[in-house]
Amino acid sequence: MNIQIFGTKKCNDSKKAERFFKERGIKYQFIDMKEKGMSRGEFNSIAQSLGGIDKLISEKAKDKETLTLMKYLSDSDREEKLFENQHLIATPIVRNGKKATLGYCPDVWKEWE
Repeated sequence: MNIQIFGTKKCNDSKKAERFFKERGIKYQFIDMKEKGMSRGEFNSIAQSLGGIDKLISEKAKDKETLTLMKYLSDSDREEKLFENQHLIATPIVRNGKKATLGYCPDVWKEWE
């Protein structure tokens, strides 16, 4: 298993995801979205795994102006805007190779073991 957790240090669900893997002795890599973010390849792979970029957008994001703007953009422009503004992405995203989950999903992660 090659687990990556994309989240933020303040996100409770990100902390719970880390705890889930730590308790099972599964090694993982934590990527703080406030510091680093995703590469283009990671972004595309995760979006495809989750069923499109619209699933990645957090309606709870603080940047309401950009969230509103994104509703009026074409698909390709929306994708580019989300990649540039990764603080709008919901967390945590847990990735295992080509598979990915959004939010706290212990039932799915257990199937990966």
